[in-house]
Amino acid sequence: MTEKKSFVADKIKKIPYSGIRKFFDVAKEIEGVISLGVGEPDFETPWAIRERAIYNLEKGRTVYTSNAGLMELREELSQYFERKINVKYNPKNQIIVTVGASEGIDIALRAVVNSGDEVLLPQPSYVSYKPCIEMAGGVPVIITTKVENDFRLTPDELLDKITDKTKALILPYPNNPTGAIMERNDLEKIAEVLKDRDIVVISDEIYAELTYGDRTHVSIASIDGMYDKTIVLNGFSKAYSMTGWRVGYAAGPEDIIAAMTKIHQYIIMCASTTGQYAALEALKSCDVSVAAMRKEYDARRRFMLKGFRDMGLECFEALGAFYLFPCIKCTGMSSDEFCERLLNEQKVAVVPGTALGESGEGFIRCSYAYSIDDINKALIHIEKFVKKYRK
Repeated sequence: MTEKKSFVADKIKKIPYSGIRKFFDVAKEIEGVISLGVGEPDFETPWAIRERAIYNLEKGRTVYTSNAGLMELREELSQYFERKINVKYNPKNQIIVTVGASEGIDIALRAVVNSGDEVLLPQPSYVSYKPCIEMAGGVPVIITTKVENDFRLTPDELLDKITDKTKALILPYPNNPTGAIMERNDLEKIAEVLKDRDIVVISDEIYAELTYGDRTHVSIASIDGMYDKTIVLNGFSKAYSMTGWRVGYAAGPEDIIAAMTKIHQYIIMCASTTGQYAALEALKSCDVSVAAMRKEYDARRRFMLKGFRDMGLECFEALGAFYLFPCIKCTGMSSDEFCERLLNEQKVAVVPGTALGESGEGFIRCSYAYSIDDINKALIHIEKFVKKYRK
């Protein structure tokens, strides 16, 4: 009997399944698990957004929009960019509405990467970047960020990885999983390295609304010399608690946005019409709701950080997103072993740092997009576990 032939493309075979999803498929099979794992807000989408979506459904507004998205939404996004990051984009040809920021990552890479081009990728970082680079035909070049640098990308680290094959840099800040941010002076140093080089920056700013203390988000697109070589990605999932609506957007140079739109029109046609109307309402009327959610995340952030430090785990103080990235090296376990045993022994689910890149070894990702009560219960169980196995 001849062996059955696989028709799956070799490059897809080589890409592993998401370490996060793989782990939580196991967690779902265990009853009574307390989860700090999934990066999804526990707030309901604000009522004003849901009400506007219902209204537009009742009006029968369910046909395709233009490929680039509702013009009214793009005009509102243009105002949002100017208001929030002090950058102007023409809504007619510099903004595209995508199916979540995830689609934006994919089509941005496919629009700029030729086969064999190198794409610089700071890690630890979101699981989708590396596979998307590979599926676009690019070569991921990992830059390991370090806790002693607050997990920020430094100009020396960047310079060390640039070659004549470098085509793009992914800039994932505020960062998932570390919660690190890049402030203006950090970005100015990165811009100094890039200003005379033909390197495109893909700046994933999905957590831009979630920074804490006196820090406000700064986009590298607003730094001198970077506007014409930066693609800004964002979306409504995190800040507006709209994960299931699947609405994101991208802005950048006209020729790149045109190329992204070309890809988007063939594979997607347009983002959900109902989702786009909902996103429009989010921009128009939900700043207060976003501020209230951000305040609650900040309280949870401080509560969880204190909990980890009180139990003796070293933990970098995240200033953005809604994750902490405590170090578990004191237990002598690998990240995978720690998470598996914690799940089996204490029924607490967290993400191994290695799911976000090899440099995440020795760390775990814990989301505080959960209630204080759930966070407190989880911390009690984690402390028992750590006390038992601390070396």
